[in-house]
Amino acid sequence: MDNPIRVLVVDDHFIVRAGVVALLAGFPDIAVVGEAEDGRQAVEEAGRCDPQVILMDLRLPRLDGVAATREILTTQPDIGILILTSADVEAEVMSAVEAGALGYLAKTSRKEEFLEAIRRVARGEPWLPSSLTRRLLTHLKPRPAVAVAEEPLTDREQDVLRLLAQGRSNREIAREIGIAEITVRTHVSRILGKLGVSNRVEAVLHALRTGLVPNEAP
Repeated sequence: MDNPIRVLVVDDHFIVRAGVVALLAGFPDIAVVGEAEDGRQAVEEAGRCDPQVILMDLRLPRLDGVAATREILTTQPDIGILILTSADVEAEVMSAVEAGALGYLAKTSRKEEFLEAIRRVARGEPWLPSSLTRRLLTHLKPRPAVAVAEEPLTDREQDVLRLLAQGRSNREIAREIGIAEITVRTHVSRILGKLGVSNRVEAVLHALRTGLVPNEAP
């Protein structure tokens, strides 16, 4: 396939890395362009192989996954980082999201979830399961129940943000409210600017914790 999604796999356990690489080898639209066994090597490999998506373990030697995420995005902000973990470590996942990660994927996830998560993150869209979102909110510092943006969101922007909070992709949002996908991207860009956040995950968490949208996680 032309121009497959370039993926860097970061995990300190060789068997886990090998398993993920083998899994991704079955997808023609994904190409593993590098591997790293610690956070420092992840930073170096990100600069060397220019991935579109990084599958990042959290508990790494030399430099942990949160610090590596932050350092990589400082110089390569267009990379989509997907946290890859085997345990319920909400506090660490929250730190990674605040550092700029676009989502979370359990190492035990089905292969279809790996594929969909990588595709979405490659497009700059979040992959944040609603059940995890609810748990992540418990690790946020208390904020006022109602947020007041300097420039209020329009009704349509509120609709888009509500669907983002439900984990919908651009395509799903466009279909749900009957607009073009490019228009969804325009709305998202305006929402980020008005809320003063840098990515969709931050926008969703900001909206949930401040009451801009209700926490409708099942």
